[in-house]
Amino acid sequence: MIPEYWQTDLETVGRWAAKCSRAEVRCLTDSAGGRPVWLFAYGEKEELHPAANYNSACGAHDVTAYLDRRRKKPVILLIGAEHGQETEGTAALINLISLLETGVDLAGHPNAPLCRAAGKVRLLMIPVMNPDGRARVKPAAMIGCTNDELRYWGQGTWLDGSLCRWPDCKKVHPIREAAGFLGGYFNDDGVNLMHDQFFHPMAGETAALLQLAEQEHADCVLHLHGGTNSVNDLLYTSYVLLEINEALRELSIRCNRRAEQENNSFSVRELPGRECGETPPSFNLASAIHHVCGAVSSVFESNEGIIDAPGTQQTYSEILRGHMILFEETCRMFWERQNQTR
Repeated sequence: MIPEYWQTDLETVGRWAAKCSRAEVRCLTDSAGGRPVWLFAYGEKEELHPAANYNSACGAHDVTAYLDRRRKKPVILLIGAEHGQETEGTAALINLISLLETGVDLAGHPNAPLCRAAGKVRLLMIPVMNPDGRARVKPAAMIGCTNDELRYWGQGTWLDGSLCRWPDCKKVHPIREAAGFLGGYFNDDGVNLMHDQFFHPMAGETAALLQLAEQEHADCVLHLHGGTNSVNDLLYTSYVLLEINEALRELSIRCNRRAEQENNSFSVRELPGRECGETPPSFNLASAIHHVCGAVSSVFESNEGIIDAPGTQQTYSEILRGHMILFEETCRMFWERQNQTR
């Protein structure tokens, strides 16, 4: 049975957008299918006027030409449901919005440490980045589903009705004309936002997100995904500075230290080597975000509770708690890093 605190539908996001009093709420853009992409912003925006964009500042050997990070508050951007069936991040962000608006999450629980940490940053949240995909997916969560059910709702089917499995779903892009049932991965044009053409985006949603990250000069961007039965896994990002992945490892260690106190855990991996090989890793949306604003940008893969997949099947409460630990430690870490530079 789905608990009441697990709310992931578009109507709920819209209701919070209408009733929030502490957040600045606006429609970031409309999806390919004409649905609003809601942005919730907590903390005053600091007006900055950089002399150069991030890429040009790197070329000048002086990133302060783009942004002197010694500002009042770091900017954290949290993004849910870039894939519509991956609702774990959406549930967590709606609970975080409830906490910041009312003092308690949707289960009625306060969390003063997280509220204090969030108050030290400018916090931007997009509960559902791909509302087209989310509208297509009927379940509120994949928890308790089989792997085939996950693939149906996530990647959909080919024209012949066979499941369009991962990673073969990425071999045709945009996929709309090749799909029988268009899964939650894609917007209504069949674009997977994680693998858009970032130098000339096919999706208006992608273009709007890149512009937001650049205009806000984001310090950290977390793309909240589900990874079958992954357990709280901050993925390293390809084609970025070594320091970016070092920061992600530090964040993973901090989160794992907290999680172990609650019989939970985060993955802590060794740093990756340089990209190489006949099939190099993809330059995905997390990579692209870094290159427009210099942010520490990562895909966070939480557990999806799949009953016939390898690994540990987590509960709703365990999945939600993993996100809350991540949010608190992210806010704390980037506030500490900023204050060390002053």
